Amino acid sequence: MIKRIIPSTGEKLPVIGLGTWQTFDISNHQLNPLLENVLRKLNKYGGSLIDSSPMYGLSEQLIGDLMAKIENPQDYFYATKVWTTGLQAGIQQMEHSMVKMRVKTMDLMQIHNLQDWKTHLPQLKKWKEEGRIRYIGITHYTDSSHTELENIMKAENIDFVQFNYSIDSRHAEKRLLDAAADLGVATLINRPYGEGSLFQKVHGKRLPHWCYDLGIDNWSDYFLKYILMHPAVTCIIPATNDPVHAKENFNAGFGAFPDSRLRNKMTDYLQDL
Repeated sequence: MIKRIIPSTGEKLPVIGLGTWQTFDISNHQLNPLLENVLRKLNKYGGSLIDSSPMYGLSEQLIGDLMAKIENPQDYFYATKVWTTGLQAGIQQMEHSMVKMRVKTMDLMQIHNLQDWKTHLPQLKKWKEEGRIRYIGITHYTDSSHTELENIMKAENIDFVQFNYSIDSRHAEKRLLDAAADLGVATLINRPYGEGSLFQKVHGKRLPHWCYDLGIDNWSDYFLKYILMHPAVTCIIPATNDPVHAKENFNAGFGAFPDSRLRNKMTDYLQDL
């Protein structure tokens, strides 16, 4: 899988990771083998980043439990978030997250949806200095948050910014992606499929013939490769608990990415459906 550089350190990160919103908040233990399969496929195809949050219910605990069955848990890049109000509540929540995910050092700790970020950010910086976390970041999922994300990046020393971006939701192309690149901040992309709305739009539709010349053979690949063409994108985190869908997602991290001319062709084709 292709890797891109985390600007603050030069460390390389595979371009496709795994989101866990809803998909890993599962209490039915009979589904655990499927989820374990997804985690193993992430590693098999060269990916590493797993993104979670206390907001995602059982997700953190399930990741930790499943990773205990995997032979090489150290090969993964663990990311979660603080999602609460108040300093002590944030500290306690982050400590619980690390216990649940069974990590002594969290690779990336983010402030979820900017909740009480002015309180949490100094603590994240402190933990980073102490070696308890390697990277710090901020997140949101709406276009209306992009200006605030940009302003925080300009004012604070952070490593990652996570936000929404997809072929049919391109607000991030106006300023946020370029700002992250200029400021040396790595980007994580959430909602790459518009929470599934893109698949509804193309249901029953065939890929255009010119896609196959690019090595694009399914709609997941189409949507993800569009995003990956932007050089400011570091890693996309599509969420799934289906091993077949996971394979399609991870395969998008291989091969050539479309240039600007082909990107325009891709958006035009989708709009005409």
